[in-house]
Amino acid sequence: MLSYKVNFRLPAIALILLILLSLVAKSAFSVEVVRHNNIKSAKESYQLALLKLALSYSSKRYSFQESSEYLTQNKLLSDLEQGKIDVAWVGTSKEYEDKFLPVRVPLFKGLLGHRIFLIRKGEQAKFDRVATLSQLAQLKAGQVASWTDAQILQDAGLTLVGTNKYQNLFYMLEGGRFDYLPRSVYSPWAEMQAHPELDITVEEHLMVIYPLPAYIFVNKSNQQLYRDIYDGLLKAVEDGQFDEYFYSHPLIKEGLERSKLHNRTVLKVPNRYLTPETPTDDARLWFDVDAYINKSN
Repeated sequence: MLSYKVNFRLPAIALILLILLSLVAKSAFSVEVVRHNNIKSAKESYQLALLKLALSYSSKRYSFQESSEYLTQNKLLSDLEQGKIDVAWVGTSKEYEDKFLPVRVPLFKGLLGHRIFLIRKGEQAKFDRVATLSQLAQLKAGQVASWTDAQILQDAGLTLVGTNKYQNLFYMLEGGRFDYLPRSVYSPWAEMQAHPELDITVEEHLMVIYPLPAYIFVNKSNQQLYRDIYDGLLKAVEDGQFDEYFYSHPLIKEGLERSKLHNRTVLKVPNRYLTPETPTDDARLWFDVDAYINKSN
């Protein structure tokens, strides 16, 4: 009698292989969605592009989804805490670094804390007489009350008029509620262009400098996204892509050229809100204003 040995294990093995292949395929083609703030300005666009540059170094595939409306800083951070959004880019503070995962690579190389002023047209002479912080304190500055900058400038003895909404600042300036609006060197040109109806201009004489990095923040529960962003930004710094992007971006390039930093009186202000983990010793991460001025002369 002929006998046949049937291998009943083969279908099970094939099934297991099929499952494994499907998992690998799913992993290879899956896309992680990163939810971020609405992009309404060149500054927001710049920061989103840096995020995309960082994540381009990851083996994972990422896509990006912006919020349906622009979120104020308070709302943005509240949504980040609640998991309604995945990243937030803002000027840092100890409170934020305690609450979230800070990606400690300054997005603007510290230029966030290099402040020149928007003023009303025809009032330059008022600022030409200023040479010290105490003299500047005789004038009123406008600021969003919740920003870290407000605390820094108040600590320096400057007089501030606060508001809760960023867009209010420009109309309050023209309306005479305060004398000047401190803006990072890359900001005022685009902001004037966005408000052509307002009779404002850039002050030509002064620059206030304080150390203030802008970081990308991630919810503490999202360790993998944090690691991918941090590793990616460091790789971009190391291979030169970060600086190439920074110095060639129209927002930064035009801001530095038009601000004429070499013609300005620099008033330095400390920032006691920096945490000990701030990477101040890594010169690669920071804009060197003295080197830039010397190069320009």
